[in-house]
Amino acid sequence: MPGVLRIAFAGTFAATLEPAVRARLTMPCEVILADEASVAGKLGDVDVLIALAFTKEMAAAAGRLKLVQVPGAGLDRIDRAALGASTALANVYGHEVGIAEYALGAMLALTRQFGRLDAALRRGTWESQWAVGVAPPAPWPELAGKTLGILGYGHIGQALARRARAFDMTVLAIRRTPKPDNDALVRGPEALDDVLARADYVVVTLPLSAETRGLLGARELGRMKRGAVLVNVARAEIVHEDALYQALADRTLAGAALDVWYRYPKTAEPTPPARRPFHELPNVLMTPHVSGWTEGMLEARARLIADNVERVARGVPPLNLIAR
Repeated sequence: MPGVLRIAFAGTFAATLEPAVRARLTMPCEVILADEASVAGKLGDVDVLIALAFTKEMAAAAGRLKLVQVPGAGLDRIDRAALGASTALANVYGHEVGIAEYALGAMLALTRQFGRLDAALRRGTWESQWAVGVAPPAPWPELAGKTLGILGYGHIGQALARRARAFDMTVLAIRRTPKPDNDALVRGPEALDDVLARADYVVVTLPLSAETRGLLGARELGRMKRGAVLVNVARAEIVHEDALYQALADRTLAGAALDVWYRYPKTAEPTPPARRPFHELPNVLMTPHVSGWTEGMLEARARLIADNVERVARGVPPLNLIAR
């Protein structure tokens, strides 16, 4: 169809955004839905590819690709070297509010042990000061007055810091290029050990890169307070799997909320999310990478992606353009 922009949505996550993106487009477009494995064969006359991954095979098949639009923030599956000189790369955010709310909720759930208390009360067991004939439990800690360490101080880290300050927490943050901030003491990567040692809660919001892969291993986890809680909403591989499991099993760490994993489903069959049996540990809150899956995120991403499609059609640089 001459004059009609061709858009390919590749992969399950990109496909979930397709109806919302299409509804916001004000220009005629032809839409292709494909999985990541087969999309290369359909890229010959595609103008915009919306996908979490971009490979050399995709680049070789693309004849007129103007934009690779990542439907998320992470670029760890994008082969930037494969991008043609005339192909722009952009990502999207919009997930920071949902993930910040998740992190605080996870901290509360682990600290107050909501899951265990709920399960006990469903059995009729009152694990509280109201129980008859047993000593009351130790009083729960409060978030107020505690120290939160945020590893990665981008969109998510800043949204989390604002909310943590509302809980009267002290916020320490690590950022590759520190800048003064009203909500946190922000320092460079060299302060990692100090932040780990001082924090009662550590939230990982870093992008995955060669520098951050395996950043938290046995030594770093050992630097954390014995009663500390780790929350990972970034990428699993930033934290060494074996070291994390051992620290939780030994109670060197009091607990962890894990929303990102070392294994993801490739079929409809049940998929254990890691090699190590985190599911056997009572001090782990496990969620299937849903911390940012909110109405606000979907709306923000669909709006920006649709805007970028139309900007490409007009010959205007996309929003959130990634420098190469």
